[in-house]
Amino acid sequence: MAERSSPEYRHQLTLRDVSEASGVSEMTVSRVLRNRGEVSDKTREKVLLAARQLGYVPNKIAGALASNRVNLVGVIIPSLSNMVFPEVMMGISKVLDETPLQPVVGVTDYLPEKEEKVIFEMLSWRPSGLIVAGLEHTDAARRMMENAGVPIVEIMDVDGPAVDASVGISHTRAGRETAKEILKRGYRNIGFLGTKMPLDHRARKRFEGFEAVLRENGLSLAAEEYYSGGSALGKGREMTANILEKKKDLDFLYYSNDMIGAGGLLYCLEAGIDVPGRLGLAGFNGVELIDGLPRRLATMDSCRVEIGTAAAQIIANEADGSGDASIEKRIELSPVFAPGDTLRPVA
Repeated sequence: MAERSSPEYRHQLTLRDVSEASGVSEMTVSRVLRNRGEVSDKTREKVLLAARQLGYVPNKIAGALASNRVNLVGVIIPSLSNMVFPEVMMGISKVLDETPLQPVVGVTDYLPEKEEKVIFEMLSWRPSGLIVAGLEHTDAARRMMENAGVPIVEIMDVDGPAVDASVGISHTRAGRETAKEILKRGYRNIGFLGTKMPLDHRARKRFEGFEAVLRENGLSLAAEEYYSGGSALGKGREMTANILEKKKDLDFLYYSNDMIGAGGLLYCLEAGIDVPGRLGLAGFNGVELIDGLPRRLATMDSCRVEIGTAAAQIIANEADGSGDASIEKRIELSPVFAPGDTLRPVA
């Protein structure tokens, strides 16, 4: 795990940088970025292009505060409806409540362009730090974070390079470990049910890790069922009915998250399917919802509260100027697989 003795950030971009890059005066740059005064379309486009290429974010509080910082921590997450992220926020708030810092939340809906816009708006207020879900961003978003001059913590995932710090789990490893648990219990005819994954990179990494273990054991997925939109119990029931209708001899269903897995479990119990004898089931995230099901769904905890806590500690440590070198900048947590009541005993 990498460690840094003290925070080192790039030079924070100024109007002068944009002026030099665009070849126009600082006054003209200011007019363009504040959208005030008369500026030709050609000049405006030149300034905006230079600002975007540099990753420059205008300072909305310039001159207002001597510190040029506000006691806010931007927290950028993909969804509020997903049961995962409220627990991440619990961990963040628990730490920041003991500091002058306050979290401010932005939601991206898993859309890269929207995330770029939210990052732009958050950084324009010169927060004391930024916590962002995931490691995949647009080039412009990454440049803004690289040049922000504040601690940046990317959370939920450690499978890839970070702008500054990262806290999360290896989703590739999580997928691999789940596949191993399934195979050692004798399941072989396996179906996968999950979200369409072009923009859900963490789900994609779990899927890739899961499939890799199947291939290593001479197997492949027997059936797949995908959905778009938010996770829900009803969606899980519908998908489970569909996949079992198409492939009746499946003996295991792996769900990309616990919500649709819970819906699948309820469908199977209502349909009189023997779980886990005839059909095994497993999800992912370890959300509290599954504690209220007739049977405990097999799952893997994604360490949500712990991720929020560790991310906030990195921000708080650097915001107070202490620069504690003992705090790591890449923290990989280890989720634990819970077999619940929907897997057969190990053969």
